[in-house]
Amino acid sequence: MVMDTHALRWFQLVADGVTVTEVSHLERTTQSGVSRALARLESEVGTPLLYRSGRILRMTRAGVAFKHHVDALIHELDDGLAAVDQVVDPETGHVTLSFQPSLGTWLVPDVVGSFRAGHPGVRFDLRPKRDELTTAVRARGDIDIELSTLRPHDPSVRWRRLASEPLVLAVPAAHPLAARPRVALAEVATEPFVSIRPTSVLRPLCDALCAEADFEPEIAFECDDLPTMWGFVAAGLGIAIVPADRSTVAGPPPGAVHRLEITDGGAVREVGMAWSAERRPLPAVELFRTHVMARAAAGRLPGLRGDLPQGPSGTASD
Repeated sequence: MVMDTHALRWFQLVADGVTVTEVSHLERTTQSGVSRALARLESEVGTPLLYRSGRILRMTRAGVAFKHHVDALIHELDDGLAAVDQVVDPETGHVTLSFQPSLGTWLVPDVVGSFRAGHPGVRFDLRPKRDELTTAVRARGDIDIELSTLRPHDPSVRWRRLASEPLVLAVPAAHPLAARPRVALAEVATEPFVSIRPTSVLRPLCDALCAEADFEPEIAFECDDLPTMWGFVAAGLGIAIVPADRSTVAGPPPGAVHRLEITDGGAVREVGMAWSAERRPLPAVELFRTHVMARAAAGRLPGLRGDLPQGPSGTASD
C-alpha cells in the first residue's frame, strides 16, 4: 500500500480542527482536491476516518486510532527531511531547548551564546519549563535537549550531570548574621523563611536540608520565582536558601542581601542535561550536546563546580 504523504498531512490538519477550506488555502490547492485526497486515504485504510458534524469534520474511532500513528510517522518523516538538509549543510540546523527558568538568566545564555559563536547558522527554539517536576523530553516530542536540576527516572530519558551549583543562605543586609561568611542551618532554625513554592525542584531540596539539620522551617512567604525571593529577603521579610545568584538583571540591588556559605553537607543542586534515548539526534542537536558536555568537562560553565566525571573514552558518565 502506497499512501500519499500530502493526504496524511491533510488528514492530520483536519483531525486537529483545521477546516478543508483552510487546508486548501494553506496548501495552495483546491478544496475538492483536499476532499478527494481524504476520500482516497479512507479507501486505502478501509474504513471511514472522518465524519461531518455541522461544518466541521471530526474523527471516527478509527480516525482517532489512526491519527496517533500518523503523528508519529509525520514526525519521523520531518526529522528525516531535516537530517538530509543538515547533511547537505550541517550548519543550518535547528535545536529545541527546554530549560528550568532559574537557569535561564545565566546557564542558557552561556551555552547557547558560546555555541553560536562557532555555529552562527544553527537556530534555537528556547522554551522555559512550565512544570519543573517533570521532564519535557519525550521520544516522540519536539524537545531535543533539556537543561534542569531534575534527574528524570524515566529509562527512556538519558541524563548527564554537568556540574554542581552551590546553595547559599540569603539574609537581609541588616541581619545579625550578615557579617558572617558561612553558617550552619541549625543556627537559623527559629528564623522566618522565604521559600519557593512546592512545585519547584528547589523546594524539596531545601526542605530536606532543614530536616537534616533537625528542624522544619517556618515559611513566612512563598514565592513563584527566585527574583521575587531575593526581593523579599532584601525587604527583610525572611531568609532563604537559594542558588548562588549570577544574574546581572534579576538579582537584588548590590548590598541589599548577603550570601552566606552553608556548611551543611549536601547544600548543592545538580545541574544536568536530558535528552531522549529513543530518538536519534539530528546533527545540529548532537553538535550542541557535545559542546555543552565539553564546556562542562573543561569547567567553563559560569560559577559552577566543574565536577563532571569522565569515562574511559572522555565522554561523561552518570
